[in-house]
Parts: sequence; structure tokens; C-alpha cells
Amino acid sequence: MEPRAELDARYSDATATARPWSEAEAMIAEAELFWISTVRPDGRPHVTPLPAVWSDGALHFCTGPEERKALNLALNPHVVLTTGTNTWNKGFDLVVEGDAVRVSDDARLRGLAEAWERKYGSFWHFEVRDGYFHHGAGKALVFSVAPGTVFGFGKGEPFSQTRWRFG
Repeated sequence: MEPRAELDARYSDATATARPWSEAEAMIAEAELFWISTVRPDGRPHVTPLPAVWSDGALHFCTGPEERKALNLALNPHVVLTTGTNTWNKGFDLVVEGDAVRVSDDARLRGLAEAWERKYGSFWHFEVRDGYFHHGAGKALVFSVAPGTVFGFGKGEPFSQTRWRFG
């Protein structure tokens, strides 16, 4: 079921309209870089850039098992992924809120590995075995984030804020 788009008039120009989910979903699928925000054990935020793939209604990212974001997610699965432009007066920014769930099924991981390589090229080629992505000598956990809420921020005339709520 497609979420309903809700324009927040408090933060939108009078002429703005809510963007349809299909537009936001296409932007998420095409975005090359995301910023992921997780929470450290002591409550401080941790933010870092990473590539991600949109597949089957969720964003997917990978990380080494000993990286800070993986350690944070082991204790708190709540995550925010953001993407957009770093300009004030043009573009569209997206904020995806949800819970990170580990993907460990090798068949599903093979499909995601193919999606990574299609999107990012052969540098992002992963072998799949034993529930991990393998790249060179390292291995990576893969996480799926189905959106709970997504916010979209239209910049420039007209400025707008759209919210999509899921499930």
C-alpha cells in the first residue's frame, strides 16, 4: 500500500503541494550517497556517509561488523538515512526513518549484491557466503531499513515539507 503524502503547511509556501510517494521513491532509488545516523551506547549520535540500494520497498546498506554503526545498531536498531543536495534554494532533501534489520539469507544477499554492482559499478562487487557480503579480505553485514516515516523538503520556490507515513 502506498503511503499518503501530507503537506505540512507550517513549513510550506502557500502554493506548495505534497509530492507523490512515487517521486520520492524514485529519488531515493537514484541517490548515490546517504548519511546514516545511529546512536552510540552513551546516547551520542554517530553520522557517516555511505552508499545504499533501494530494493523491495526498503533501503539497504552494508558495514563491517566492527564499525561504529554496526556496533550501535546491535544495541539500538533505530536509524535515519538522509540524502539530497547541499544547496539552500534548489533541490529536494529526503529523510528516511526506520529500524535496521540484518539481512543474512544468502539468496536475498545475492540479489542485493547484484543491485549494488548495477548501481555503483564493479568496485562494489561482493561475493556472498555465510550470511555476509565479502569484498577482498573483509566481510560486511547487510541491513534493510523499511521506512516508518519519510520526510521530503522542497527547496526554492515553492519551499515545502511533505511527510509519508508507512504501516
